[in-house]
Amino acid sequence: MREFINQKTKLLQPSGIRKFFDIVRETDGAISLGVGEPDFVTPWKVRSAAITSLQRGYTQYTGNRGLPALLELISRYLQERFALSYDPKHILVTVGGSEAIDLALRACVERGDEILIPDPAYVSYAPLVTLSDGVPVPVECREEDRFVLKPELLEKAITPKSKAIILTYPNNPTGAIMTEAELKAVAETVIKHDLLVITDEIYAELTYGKKHISIASLPGMKERTVYIGGFSKAFAMTGWRLGFACAPAEIDEGMFKIHQYGMLCAPVTSQYAAVEALRDGLSDGFATVEEMRDSYDKRRKFVLHSLTEIGLNCFEPQGAFYAFPSVKTTGLTGEEFASSLLQEQKVAVVPGSAFGSFGGDNVRISYATSMNSLSEAFERMDSFLSKKR
Repeated sequence: MREFINQKTKLLQPSGIRKFFDIVRETDGAISLGVGEPDFVTPWKVRSAAITSLQRGYTQYTGNRGLPALLELISRYLQERFALSYDPKHILVTVGGSEAIDLALRACVERGDEILIPDPAYVSYAPLVTLSDGVPVPVECREEDRFVLKPELLEKAITPKSKAIILTYPNNPTGAIMTEAELKAVAETVIKHDLLVITDEIYAELTYGKKHISIASLPGMKERTVYIGGFSKAFAMTGWRLGFACAPAEIDEGMFKIHQYGMLCAPVTSQYAAVEALRDGLSDGFATVEEMRDSYDKRRKFVLHSLTEIGLNCFEPQGAFYAFPSVKTTGLTGEEFASSLLQEQKVAVVPGSAFGSFGGDNVRISYATSMNSLSEAFERMDSFLSKKR
C-alpha cells in the first residue's frame, strides 16, 4: 500500500505535554501540577444558560461569525476591560483560541515565511507555523529578564524572511507579563520591520498586581495585530471550546473564509453560555472572575514560598497560573527532574523542554489545583530533593 501521510505530518513531534500526561494517567496516586486549566467548575449561571438554550431547542448552526448578541458583547467586553475598540463585524467566534491561532497563520503565511516566537512558548505555536508552511524562529526570553521579550534579541532574530511574531503575555509557561513600556519597545521594532503581530491574550484577566495591557491598544498597532482571546481560562470554560479573534479587515476576511470551510461555526450551546458569561460579568464587574483570580493569587504565593523552602529558584510569575522554576541546582535537566519526580514521588510537572529551545533547565508547575494537592505535592518534592542533596 502506498504512503498516504504527508511529510510535514510525519515529521511533526507529538505534544510534549500530552506525551508526558499519557504516563501520568497510568500512574495511580499521582498528583498532577501540569494541567493548564482552571480547577473551578463553570459558574452555574453560565451552565444554566446553556441548559436553557438546549431546552428551547437552540441546536442549529449559527452564522459563521457567531451569534450577533455574542459579537456585540465581545466588542463591549474588549472596550471596557482592555481599551480595545473592535466592530462586531470584524470579530470572529472560533472553536477555542487554538482555532483562531491556526486561522491567523493559515491566512497570512506563505511558504518559507519566518514566524518569530518568543521562547519558552505555548507548545502549539511552532507546529502550527510548520503546518502552515512557515518556519518557526525561536527568540530567547531569559529568566534574568523576567522572561520578557527584549527588543535587542528580537532584532537579532529578524531577517528579510520575517513576516510575523506570535506574542503570548501573560505567558504560558512562565507566568511572565509585559508592561506598557516594554510592549512599546517591542512595538517600535515591529513597526520598523513591518511585521504582523499575532497576540494570544487568553490569560488577560489573570494578572496579579498589574493590569494587563494589550499590544493592540498601542498607537499604530491595531492595524497590524491579530488579537486572540477566549473564555477557557478566566471563565473556567475550557471544555466549551470557545475563543474569538479580532483582526484588520483583509486578514479578518481571510480567516473568515477558512473558518467557513473548515469549521462553519463554533458550537451553538457554548455560544449561548458565553453570552451569559459576558452579560453577567459586564453587569457586576466580573466579580466571579475576580474571585477566581484572588484564589489563584493565594496559591501563587504559596507555590513561590514553597519553592524557596525546598531550595528551587523561581522568578515571580505575575500572570496566568504557572510557575517556571529552574532545577539546574539539582544537576538534572527539566526532563530528568520531571521523570524522576513522577517515578519516585508520583508528582507530575511538565519539563520546560516541552515549551521550546530555551526551557530545558526548568519545569512548569500549574497552581490551578487545590491547596491540599499543592501542599501534599510540595511535601513529596521536598522528600525527592532531600535524596538528591
